[in-house]
Amino acid sequence: MPLRIGVVDYLNSRPLAWSFRNGFHRDIFEPGFYPPAEVAVRLAAGEIDIGLLPSIELQRIPGLRVLPGLCIAATHEARSVLLVLAKPLESVRRIALDRNSRTSAALVEILLADSYGLKPELVSTAPDLDEMLQAADAALLIGDPALRVDRSAYRVLDLAAEWRRLTDLPFVFAVWAVRTGVAADGLVSYFRESLGQGLEHLEELVADSSRELDIDSAELRSYLTDHLSFEMGATEVAALEEFHRRAHAHGLIDALQPVEVVGSLLPQP
Repeated sequence: MPLRIGVVDYLNSRPLAWSFRNGFHRDIFEPGFYPPAEVAVRLAAGEIDIGLLPSIELQRIPGLRVLPGLCIAATHEARSVLLVLAKPLESVRRIALDRNSRTSAALVEILLADSYGLKPELVSTAPDLDEMLQAADAALLIGDPALRVDRSAYRVLDLAAEWRRLTDLPFVFAVWAVRTGVAADGLVSYFRESLGQGLEHLEELVADSSRELDIDSAELRSYLTDHLSFEMGATEVAALEEFHRRAHAHGLIDALQPVEVVGSLLPQP
């Protein structure tokens, strides 16, 4: 039977998942499209075989392996992971978190504590900015809803930019992860091919997404090419390990485990 793939249904995944979204290799892969948190739930439950997984979940779901060299990372600003403020940051006591988030929910807690000495109350809600800011002093939005935020109307913190300021590293938001029991040694080439095709068809992808999201195509092109990176090299490995270390220090993961890739341990930076 085809391997079940969990794809995050946001624009930032589309270059990585181009082949699967466009029906290539249907005899091998069966894609489903979900919010990030649901990908994690389904992968942990064995309902999918491979998922574009929130990076925090590599330390929470046992037995996962990572497909090497691929990720969703932000080099400086992410633009799609925002803390939207209704009052000055130092006055924030309650934050509404987009319930679709796992990694960014951990990241905002780490950043507020390590950069600002803040530990606000965190509540999980639907990603509706008006309702979030009625119930809290700030709102965490991720993915396509964050891209639609009117930055002229709100003060926002871009979490990837805050992470870069704190650590001088990029931030790795998601990786392709394979669950225990799935033979994956021959799969890497399909996923690299998918990214290659996504980048080759970038203008088509941008045009389609611009119509769908009602966002200017130049802004989306810059988002995908200037702000995001899809290759996981030594710097991204170091960033991922630093995130996991800080998450463990804040009690957001129980124990630090070596991250395995298909065929070996994740190489040291």
